[in-house]
Amino acid sequence: MTTPLILLTAGGTGGHLFPAEALANALKASGCRVALATDKRANAYAGSFPADEIIEIPSATPSGRSVPKMAKAALLLGHGTLKAMAVIRRLRPDAVVGFGGYPTVPPIMAASLLKVPTIIHEANGVMGRANRLLARRSTLIATGFENIKGVPANVPGRVIRTGNPIRPAVLDAARRAYAPLEPNGKMRLLVVGGSQGARVMSDVVPPAVERLPQELRDRLVVTQQARGEDLERVRDHYRRLGVEFEAEPFFADLPKRLGEAHLVVSRSGASTVAELAVIGRPSILVPLPGSLDQDQAANAKTLGVLGAAIVCPQTEFTPERLASEIRSYFQEPDRLTKAAAAAHSASITDAAERLARAVLDLIHFNKNGMPS
Repeated sequence: MTTPLILLTAGGTGGHLFPAEALANALKASGCRVALATDKRANAYAGSFPADEIIEIPSATPSGRSVPKMAKAALLLGHGTLKAMAVIRRLRPDAVVGFGGYPTVPPIMAASLLKVPTIIHEANGVMGRANRLLARRSTLIATGFENIKGVPANVPGRVIRTGNPIRPAVLDAARRAYAPLEPNGKMRLLVVGGSQGARVMSDVVPPAVERLPQELRDRLVVTQQARGEDLERVRDHYRRLGVEFEAEPFFADLPKRLGEAHLVVSRSGASTVAELAVIGRPSILVPLPGSLDQDQAANAKTLGVLGAAIVCPQTEFTPERLASEIRSYFQEPDRLTKAAAAAHSASITDAAERLARAVLDLIHFNKNGMPS
């Protein structure tokens, strides 16, 4: 019996590559071979990706109202599909699994045209545009949340919930129990803004810290992700306040820092929400505004309704509001502990294994015509 080969495809951002990495580890543990098709942005993340081969496939994101730009994007996606067909003919994968974003369109389209079983995973609470485009060409649709919005009606494939696959580093961090904020103890505040950072965090968080009374600033330890262009002003602000801090554009050990935090201020991408749940940490979530799909708002709501997170629209995310929320947590530290427990109640720690099992069952069914 030959070893199954699974071709994973994910766009070059952490939100897409991290769950793909988790599935790759689960598939390898099941004895499979894994290849990755991605775009040129993946270099920052794919170096440690557990794939036997990493292939760059051209892609583009159709956006805006410019007809020439839309035409150029369509041509690039077509070119990518042709290249992906050549890759699939060479590799002969048993299945192709996509994790959303337009870089997954060429490989999934190519696999569909070549009659290779296809799976798409939708991590968000609202199905993204690329996955909506691919839904009717997918043999199986796996979701991170229950009852996600935006799935086209009467899709031919099955829809199952697996949860969002979690990286091993996150599962390691989850072994650390939440440490309650001690009376007069220091609060560890972690501020992140997605894989590319978020300027609003640099604009709001340091001024919010400045609005705290001196005795609370003295009890704060801030770890903040800041864009390169914002980094020095963030550092200068904290130095001026005399606050204990660390600020960098990127933290390679972010799961460990999540595990150490008393409170997290963050965007609400699907991977971030899943990691907050698995590790079990309270948060203030600021969904990315202006998104056509409003997927981050839907993601944040899953923790907000449990009392695990305060969901703050960016229009309300002001230094005054944030300072008020931090001050109230200092005054009522039990709220942090309860929010941490609520977050953990939403965790799915075996999502990668669930998705791997679904992939292998699909391959078995495709070859033998019966469930495994």
